[in-house]
Amino acid sequence: MVEQVEFTLRPRPRGFHLVTEEVYRHLPVLPHTGMLNLFVKHTSCALSINENADPDVRVDMESIFNRLVKEREPYYEHTLEGADDMPAHAKSVLTGVSLTIPITNGCVNLGTWQGIYLCEFRNSGGGRKIVATIFG
Repeated sequence: MVEQVEFTLRPRPRGFHLVTEEVYRHLPVLPHTGMLNLFVKHTSCALSINENADPDVRVDMESIFNRLVKEREPYYEHTLEGADDMPAHAKSVLTGVSLTIPITNGCVNLGTWQGIYLCEFRNSGGGRKIVATIFG
């Protein structure tokens, strides 16, 4: 069985956002065993799995990424969409636009301290479209 749903996450400001529960609300009933693939249909944000308990991790991730890929570098040629756009594309490449997560006993099988992040790299990226494909 393969099932697919598409939904839009609510808009968020720049930063690393825990979206696990919002994603779960959009999923259909999951099979007993299988895989969930999540794909974000944008080039200036990303999906990741990371710490779900301490919000300081999300703040630190934002700081780390801003040091790794700076805005307004003189060598950027793609600059017409704002100072945050080209760095957002680079950060998206570093992080990735899809996740594959096992499904076990009808539930997404994340670790105890793991959550799904939307990594929003634009100052205001708007609602982000997600395609969820369930294999089971």
